[in-house]
Amino acid sequence: MAGVLVDAGFLIALLSRRDRHHAWAKAQSPRLLLPWQTCEAALSEAFHLLGSRGRPALAALLRRGAVVPAFHLADEQGRVLDLMQKYADVPMSLADACLVRMSETVADPVIFTTDTDFRVYRRHGRQVIPCRTPY
Repeated sequence: MAGVLVDAGFLIALLSRRDRHHAWAKAQSPRLLLPWQTCEAALSEAFHLLGSRGRPALAALLRRGAVVPAFHLADEQGRVLDLMQKYADVPMSLADACLVRMSETVADPVIFTTDTDFRVYRRHGRQVIPCRTPY
């Protein structure tokens, strides 16, 4: 898989043994081609939700280049905001909108997520977003 995209939920599940999806994320990770791409919004969510115990592990993934922020919101702002408006009833977070937009720009994307909302979202208007979830 060339276009491995990860959301905050996947990162949290991987790094927190207390997360209910930890075993699933841990089993997926060795099979995924590095680096894993994400957006700064997802990283912000992950750092916040991991708290002081999990932050060093996420920082280590970033420092060694296993996870890379590969999205420039300023360049994609209009499309991201359009997605958030389209899915306002879900509601769609900024991080989710960025990842959906990334899925439209990356070759052979697959989003690794614990968020079932990605089953609702569509890329390029009508295309199902390729996802791997624990469900």
